[in-house]
Amino acid sequence: MPLSHPAADVWTLLADIAEETPGAPALVHGGHTTSFAELLDAASRVAQGLADLGVTPGDRVALWLPNVPAYPIFYFACVRLSAIAVAVNTRYRAVEVADIVGRSGAKVLACAPGFRRIDFLSILAEIDPAALDKLAALVVVGEEPTSAPAAIERLRRVPFDRLLSRPPLGVNNARPNAPCNIFTTSGTTSAPKFVLHRQGAIASHAQQVARTFGFAAADTLSLSVLPLCGVYGFNQTLATLAAGKPCVLVESYEIDEIARLITRHRPTTLFGSDDMYARLLDAVPGERPFPSVKWAGYAAFNTALDALPEQAETRGLLLCGLYGMSEVQALYARQPSGAAVARRKRGGGVPTSPLAHVRVRDPESGALLGAGQPGALECAGPSLMVGYYGNDAATSETITRDGYIRTGDLAELDGEGGFTFLSRMGDVLRLSGFLVNPLEIETHIQLVSGISACQTIAVSRSEGVRPVSFVILDAGAALDEAAVIAHCRRGLANYKVPTHVFAVREFPVTPSPNGPKVQRAKLRQMAEELMGSGDFGSSRS
Repeated sequence: MPLSHPAADVWTLLADIAEETPGAPALVHGGHTTSFAELLDAASRVAQGLADLGVTPGDRVALWLPNVPAYPIFYFACVRLSAIAVAVNTRYRAVEVADIVGRSGAKVLACAPGFRRIDFLSILAEIDPAALDKLAALVVVGEEPTSAPAAIERLRRVPFDRLLSRPPLGVNNARPNAPCNIFTTSGTTSAPKFVLHRQGAIASHAQQVARTFGFAAADTLSLSVLPLCGVYGFNQTLATLAAGKPCVLVESYEIDEIARLITRHRPTTLFGSDDMYARLLDAVPGERPFPSVKWAGYAAFNTALDALPEQAETRGLLLCGLYGMSEVQALYARQPSGAAVARRKRGGGVPTSPLAHVRVRDPESGALLGAGQPGALECAGPSLMVGYYGNDAATSETITRDGYIRTGDLAELDGEGGFTFLSRMGDVLRLSGFLVNPLEIETHIQLVSGISACQTIAVSRSEGVRPVSFVILDAGAALDEAAVIAHCRRGLANYKVPTHVFAVREFPVTPSPNGPKVQRAKLRQMAEELMGSGDFGSSRS
């Protein structure tokens, strides 16, 4: 069976399954099913195609793709080549794509111009050509528009089908210590950090999650709703494949479509956010709307939905809190599915791997804390990152000398071998399931003429967690809120675009030895008051 022996690297993980159960379904998308043997063959051919484009071990391949079969095919092709797959969110726009592609030095960028009416090629045309200088080729998945923007005519464009037509790559460069994944995460500047993982850590974590989560069961089928460009969706999908079980790839986040696919495919597990589950339960009637789902992985981002796990349980849906982050991989811990809902709804849980270990430290004194004492969470185990690609200083700040990750989260040990996540210790925002550094939004807004400073916080609304920005204007300037929001829409992913922008004379601050600190909690209170009153256009002192 696929989980009977450990895979040293990611390619071996796939190859072993393809050898043992070649005809078993691996990917389901639309009306087409791809077997494990077909997935292995396609990845081998695309690996040769990438090699033809000059990709060598250690080179970066940026995947700006939705949840379609091309994504895992490209990923496994990269691991066979020993190249590094760089995850790029399909919601990203020119500013973000330019930063990731340029700073990672990607040699190839894969995109799908026909996906959900997103004009990927026009977005690329808005990018400073210098950011794309290292690209040897743009690989186009699906149909390319009949005419491409003039600004990208200089880029070599290669159809994905041409890579699939190549012979399989004869040499396997996969190695346990070979770097294979870069996920983006928020840092202390406006530019996200690049979290680098190696093949051995990715493969072993996928197999351990599959064992611990019960994916070896004969009826296992996962619905891959979460984007593969994020560690949450990536780890879910790879763990399912590691068990030799199929994944239904979902490229649309429309709730009606997700509900239809649940009814059609009867998945045994789901993974998502509180917003997603709340909308699904509203959309599907009945006492037990999802009878095939044994339990569902649950990430709580919206405090307005705190009672959702209790409400879901009355309709037969067991939501289990999880913990993970790019640096330690998603699904690092899970609350037991058999626990009472009061425990099961909390973030955190018991570490997935028996070799993983967590501790909580007093952020002021540095002393280790016992059960029930909130402090800074530190995580160790086999799923940890290698470090931050191209940023040794940040790596040294995050990884302790004895091999723990400083997570930046507030947590407490539960005394039962697990822990409870309480909140982020820093200012990082959770928007649409992604960690977002507010400086990314603030820096972009401060490019608008007349705005001298900006602070952005997240506010929980019934429709989800949304960003709200406060700005200080130059003398004599007036706030055009619609223009600022339009500016954000042109450069940032939709979920980073503030719902409102308020002008203030000054930010509320607290004095400290290191200088005044902005009271973000006070800004959040101000935003809630303004949004509740409907007084969106006034300035406040």
